[in-house]
Parts: sequence; structure tokens; C-alpha cells
Amino acid sequence: MTTSTPGKTAAKNAAPAVLVLEDGRTFRGRAYGAVGETFGEAVFNTGMTGYQETLTDPSYHRQVVVMTAPHIGNTGVNHEDDESQRIWVAGYVVRDPSRVRSNWRSRHTLDQELTSQGVVGISGIDTRALTRHLRDRGAMRVGIFSGDTLADEATLLDRVRRAPEMTGADLSAEVATTDTYVVPAIGEKRFTVAALDLGIKGMTPHRMAERGIEVHVLPATATVEDVYAIQPDGVFLSNGPGDPATADLSVVQGVLERGTPLFGICFGNQLLGRALGFGTYKLKYGHRGINQPVQDRSTGKVEVTAHNHGFAVDAPLDRVSDTPYGRVEVSHVCLNDNVVEGLRLLDRPAFSVQYHPEAAAGPHDAAYLFDRFVSLMEGQRA
Repeated sequence: MTTSTPGKTAAKNAAPAVLVLEDGRTFRGRAYGAVGETFGEAVFNTGMTGYQETLTDPSYHRQVVVMTAPHIGNTGVNHEDDESQRIWVAGYVVRDPSRVRSNWRSRHTLDQELTSQGVVGISGIDTRALTRHLRDRGAMRVGIFSGDTLADEATLLDRVRRAPEMTGADLSAEVATTDTYVVPAIGEKRFTVAALDLGIKGMTPHRMAERGIEVHVLPATATVEDVYAIQPDGVFLSNGPGDPATADLSVVQGVLERGTPLFGICFGNQLLGRALGFGTYKLKYGHRGINQPVQDRSTGKVEVTAHNHGFAVDAPLDRVSDTPYGRVEVSHVCLNDNVVEGLRLLDRPAFSVQYHPEAAAGPHDAAYLFDRFVSLMEGQRA
């Protein structure tokens, strides 16, 4: 939830600002972006680059993002790298905003973009101390206040504690498309895929289109009938925000029952896990950034991957599990904390990962997953 005053920026007036965590920890700095107040869940992102893609990732809906990299904004903002039609973060926290932008594609500064979209932020605080606090205490509610919204700390803390929590939040429909749209295949069309938009990023259907896939992006509220009305060769479950325990599993279960090739990422991985009978749980502080090490257990290869998730699937790492849809194994695992990072069905053509293989922003180590999806569809067709 954000209220702001367009036009006022840190560059123009260096307005004082304060960040208040729900446990009472307070940081004082300068307004960055719009002046006003905002609330959300405080999370940190460890990426050194890709801030424009981060800001426009719908999975960050209702989250206040703390950047651990100290210097942000040096390449400005362009018209090519957005992953959706708007900035989705609830607030933005940086230590040292760049005073100049220097990139041939840049159209304006990051500060200007945050201001024009009404995104309240704060700069000039010790983001290292804030990140360590969140690692120790866990992700929590936070508020950023500047301008006329400033008040005594007790009043601000009360406002923060009245903000909604992320646990139990059903957010996919708030960020998803309301109308189906089609991303055509690049070159010869080979397959048709129904992609359930739970907060999809623009680069994801593009990666499939590069492989000859015509992608029909459906609203989060689409039914099994809506999915099969396009006669898909495969079904894709996208990333997205919120608590997976609130999601309707009927589409996932319907696809599994029909045996259609299925590929899910991030939130889609969590939905697949729940459809198979596994639980999900909230991580202490989540995985967010473009430098997360994950091992593909089938090959032993370690990938550097892009993450943005605060929930995870609770599935056993040490054995194959029996489910209503056949046997399932954990295919990928995070090397930092052994969190489940992927699932693979052994008796049906379905798999998922807990990270972003589209590499926007991020490394290209996981691009093979789109090829794996194509192979499933080829096998089904044969």
C-alpha cells in the first residue's frame, strides 16, 4: 500500500525519510523516488545488476526490496528491460543512489522512474546492517515514511503493525492479465502452450517463442476448460507473488490427470508441489537475487540461478515419493540451505523449478529447462 506525492524527488530536495520495521528497528535516511508512505514485507535482493527487471517483476508485489549492492541506478532506466507494464515493488531501499546515469540505452534516471510511478523509497541508510537484521530476525513488515507522513516513531510503528502480512496473502489475480493474449512463435510454429499467468515476466514467453512455441497467456483465474480450449501441447505455470497455500489447484490437478506436459517455475513449482500432496512453508528470509547456487541432482551440475521466492515446497530430499499422480523426486536443491528447488514426476511428463530460467535478470545457466519442456512435448506428440 503506497501513498505518494508525484514530482518530489530526493535529487531535488533530499527530504528526510525513515524506515520502520515491525520489531521496532528504525533507519533514517533520505527520500528516494516518490515522497509519501508505503508498507510491505521487507526482503533483500543480492543481485549486483538487473535492478530494472527486479522492480518490474510482479513477484515483488507488496514487498519492499532492499538492495544489498551499495551503488544502484548507474545505468538509468530504458524502454527495453521492463518485465511488465509497471513497477511492482511496494518500496525501494538503496544505500548509494547513482548521481548520474551512463548507458547508451538510458532514457531517464531511476529516481525519476520511481517518482513518476509513485514508488516510495529511501536512500542513504546502512543496507548491510538492515540485511543482517533481516537475516537474523527474518522477513517482516516494514514502512517507509517521508514528507507529510512523518510522525513520532511510536505512531509509525503502529501503522506498520496494522499492515497485512504476506502469510495467507492471495495475490496472483492482482498482478495477472485479465484477458488472454498470444505471444507468437519466432520462426516456424512447433507447439502451442497455455501459460497460466500468476505474475509472469515478459521474457518467459519470449524464451518459449524462441523455440517455436506459440504461447497463450491466460489469466490466473482461468479454468481447466479455458486451458484446454486452445488445445495445448503443454501447460506452463508462471512465477508470482503471495502464499501458495491460498491458490486454487484445480487447473494443475486437471493437467496432471490428463497427462499433458507441464512445466512450472517459482510459484508454479509451489503449486505443483501442493497438487502432488506436499506442503509449503514460509522461508525465514527467502531467496532473492541472481547468484543462487542450485544443483541439478540428475547430472550433478551446479547452476548459478535467479531467485525471487519467500515460500518453498516441503518434500523429502532422501527418497522418491509416492503421490496420487505417480512417483516424484526432488530434482534440484539449493546448495546454501538444502531448500527444494525443483520437482520431477517419474510417471508423468511434468517438472518444475523454484527459480527463474528466463535470465531476466540473471545468468543463463538454466536455459536448458525450456529445451527440456520442448523434449517433453516432442515425446508426447511421438
